[in-house]
Amino acid sequence: MASVTFEKAQRWYPGNDTPTVPGIDLEIGDGEFMVLVGPSGCGKSTTLRMLAGLEEVNDGKIFIGDRDITNLPPKDRDIAMVFQNYALYPHMTVADNMAFALKMAKVPAEERQKRVEEAAKILGLTEFLARKPKALSGGQRQRVAMGRAIVRNPQVFCMDEPLSNLDAKMRVQTRTDIAKLQSDLGVTTVYVTHDQVEAMTMGDRVAVMKLGILQQVDTPLNLYDKPVNLFVAGFIGSPQMNLIEAKAVDGKATIGGYVVPVDATAAAKMQGNITVGVRPEAWRLVTAEEGGLPITVTVVEELGADGFVYGTCDVEGTPSNVIVRVSARDAVRKGDVIHVTTDPTSVHVFDTESGDRLSD
Repeated sequence: MASVTFEKAQRWYPGNDTPTVPGIDLEIGDGEFMVLVGPSGCGKSTTLRMLAGLEEVNDGKIFIGDRDITNLPPKDRDIAMVFQNYALYPHMTVADNMAFALKMAKVPAEERQKRVEEAAKILGLTEFLARKPKALSGGQRQRVAMGRAIVRNPQVFCMDEPLSNLDAKMRVQTRTDIAKLQSDLGVTTVYVTHDQVEAMTMGDRVAVMKLGILQQVDTPLNLYDKPVNLFVAGFIGSPQMNLIEAKAVDGKATIGGYVVPVDATAAAKMQGNITVGVRPEAWRLVTAEEGGLPITVTVVEELGADGFVYGTCDVEGTPSNVIVRVSARDAVRKGDVIHVTTDPTSVHVFDTESGDRLSD
């Protein structure tokens, strides 16, 4: 197995005024599961395709281990690609689909059969080896595509949104399967998705991208707890963080007539226009007498153990929807007015103009 290193790797499509990926620097450890995440058009798939050799690198370099693969053809890079669509041959059986790349590489038939059977056992496909793809479910087809990659024993797996064609329940199951499989095999994996829930639940580390530029590369928990800027704060988390415009006055964050408690680090740095971020679960309900931000409830999502309350607040600077997670036993109803507050350690403070984090 091997590490992957991007050194200012750039992709500039002919005719574009700016590069899709201006120059990415990223180190992926041996055996690490790295997820590239970001909105559509942020350059994450282009970055993956540069690694796979499907896109030209206009400047910079890419290494697998100590080997410079920047200008090598895809077949010489020792990577295996899993695509969004399964790209299975409909006239071949599952076994033949999985063995096809080995056959092209002139691997002996006995060795091919052994590798296919081993991969099928890992993926739970043994009983389907004689079937054609049309006789399989979407999740099974995606596992066949995974099997086709596994049998090659590559140094790096490249996965480009492999779960986007599956239904919601199958997606949850399959992402668990992929994460376990990668852990068992220990193969360095670069995984692209636009779904931040996938990124948070699967990756050892997550790289958040915007307009081809890395915003933050960190563990899922650190991304959630300490986003470095407004973009990461708004992108990571489901439902997303409440981002509220406020003003810094004498070391205090004020929203209209309400003072938001902030940590000492942020209080010392903030001035002028700031943005306060509060996760839905960080709010707590208080009585009207205790103060807090008044929220008029417009929608209640009951999820069983807990629920999400969506409401509006007529205080200046608050977004059109304020989201609060509540216990299912709190009995909040549409049309109610609730009051919420939070603690300084749960408040994220950002400079509105630069977007940079001010909190500890």
